[in-house]
Amino acid sequence: MAFDEDRELEEIRRRKLMELQRQLEEEQRRKELEAQMEAQREALLRRLLTAKARERLSNLKLIRPDLARAAEDAIIQLVQAGRLAPPVSDSVVVQILEELDRSSRREFNIRIKRR
Repeated sequence: MAFDEDRELEEIRRRKLMELQRQLEEEQRRKELEAQMEAQREALLRRLLTAKARERLSNLKLIRPDLARAAEDAIIQLVQAGRLAPPVSDSVVVQILEELDRSSRREFNIRIKRR
């Protein structure tokens, strides 16, 4: 009886260990794929942007990574659609950033009701 319970317990442990190993392998594959996609994205941006434009976006990533990512996405889409011709200059990046910033800002109206 105790021998069967030990065997069942060992089988459960073995299955659990295999499941954890599988999950770890999946996570590693996913991270590798994300890193590869990010490297391809960086290589594409290196080809599309001038040095000064790349520098502006890398500085912006430190402060507002969401805005920098949106600008990179917009640049890639515009170039792929043929609406921008590479190399994209710093002045064009500034215009794109201003437009994205304008569209992402929200107006706040503060009303004070006095009694």
